[in-house]
Amino acid sequence: MSYASAGEISRELHKLANLCVENNQIDPQLYDVYQVKKGLREPNGKGVLTGLTEISTVNGMKEKDGKRVPIEGQLFYRGINIKDLVKGFTKDNRFGYEETVYLLLFGKLPTADELEQWNRLVSHARRLPDDFVEDVVLKSPNKDIMNAMARSILALNSYDRNPDDLSVPNVLRQSIKLIANVPLIAAYSYLSYRHYLQKRGLYIHNPKPELSTAENLLRIMRQDKKFTPLEAQLLDIALVLHAEHGGGNNSTFTTHVVTSSGTDTYSSVAASLCSLKGPKHGGANIKAKKMFDELKKEIHDWEDDEEISAYLLKILRKEAFDKSGLIYGIGHAIYTKSDPRARILETYTEKLAEEKDRMDEFRLHKAVARLAPPLMRQERKMFKPVSPNIDFYSGFAYNMLGLPDEFITPLFAIARVAGWSAHRIEELTCTNRIIRPAYMSVAHEMNYLPLEKR
Repeated sequence: MSYASAGEISRELHKLANLCVENNQIDPQLYDVYQVKKGLREPNGKGVLTGLTEISTVNGMKEKDGKRVPIEGQLFYRGINIKDLVKGFTKDNRFGYEETVYLLLFGKLPTADELEQWNRLVSHARRLPDDFVEDVVLKSPNKDIMNAMARSILALNSYDRNPDDLSVPNVLRQSIKLIANVPLIAAYSYLSYRHYLQKRGLYIHNPKPELSTAENLLRIMRQDKKFTPLEAQLLDIALVLHAEHGGGNNSTFTTHVVTSSGTDTYSSVAASLCSLKGPKHGGANIKAKKMFDELKKEIHDWEDDEEISAYLLKILRKEAFDKSGLIYGIGHAIYTKSDPRARILETYTEKLAEEKDRMDEFRLHKAVARLAPPLMRQERKMFKPVSPNIDFYSGFAYNMLGLPDEFITPLFAIARVAGWSAHRIEELTCTNRIIRPAYMSVAHEMNYLPLEKR
């Protein structure tokens, strides 16, 4: 037997791919016959109940006279309305992400002394093992920063003296370490890609213990290490808003599933991160950013509602952007009338747009937010209200912070490690039973045929 040529391999793979498609067809009607909940969702769109949680509450509908009716979106962290949480720490002019992590992990807001001690603990944990950056991050640059992060998180297992202990004290120690260090891993992964694959300069800044997560991120990502108070505040609020979103979202459900198998913390977080990177989940934020990049090029008058609407209709009719028919950043699986996270982020995005003299772009976002929902309802014959979700403003906000497109989805992951950690501990303490839903086989039995008779 001789080695095949590249052309022969390509043709054979194409043939095998066609065979895969041909022999992986299930009659769509069987899903209705056996009442399969595709996507773990009921026919009315409501998620199938698979667990209980006290960590966060997400509301977009309520029961009224036996019917589910849309309401203004609500998000609660441990029973506290996200609006009140953000208002509380911003009123006191302090950063809120570390306080939010404490709330998610421990189920209560810290006192002033507890918050000071917690900040010291997180700062102490914010250090990677000796030579980790050089030996792990810099030696394997990857244009996919999320994949680079997953590899580095898994590598941390090798540096842990007790990686497989599932006791709460040990898992909490590992979780704090990851919450503190995933921001560093993400930043250094991007800087490695920037240097080795984009052929640009390399700089590696160490975090400063007295700075918050948001401040350290901006300091490390910028060559001059400088940032304004408003820039740090917006990034901090974005981290708070992305930190947690119920147990049913794809990546957090992954946390529960993987944790239930008894695997280690590093594998659990890496698996959840790989789930988050998908364009139907956390990766949607970069899609929204790129959609607006195209809108800015194709629409000549950003103040002309007719021209904006015409282009949005092209997107809906699969004639523009990525031809998917989706207006990214509009609509959500749970929220209907509004996404409370988007409302908060919009406020601070506008403030930064004023500081950066980019109000024309902000007004374009506002116009799309106003025009897209009725166009979607008209074109898709929708009855449920739709509104901007958090992805709608996040890409623009991060761009104003000078953060590259490749870093938009990693920022989501940086924040969400907090929620994943809280759910992992909840799964270990409350359930301790492997998650194993049923799949019904609809295959026909076949007789084995000897090779000479096939």
